[in-house]
Amino acid sequence: MAEPETLTPAPRSDRSPWNWLLIIPIVVPVLTPIFNSENPRLGGFPLFYWIQVVFIILGVTTTTLVYRMTTKRRSPNE
Repeated sequence: MAEPETLTPAPRSDRSPWNWLLIIPIVVPVLTPIFNSENPRLGGFPLFYWIQVVFIILGVTTTTLVYRMTTKRRSPNE
């Protein structure tokens, strides 16, 4: 009986400079002077509430950008 071939994974490098962008959605919500007011209101909601949605959009956008820029593109032949 033949021994099964063992596959060794390729070394992974997470040292892309794009990863530094991930600090933005962590630091921006911590900067409370940015949203420490009641005005401007959007749809009747004070700044504090609707800016939370902006923080979510910022996090998703940043994560998506970093993911797309750091994943290797597969050729159409694979």
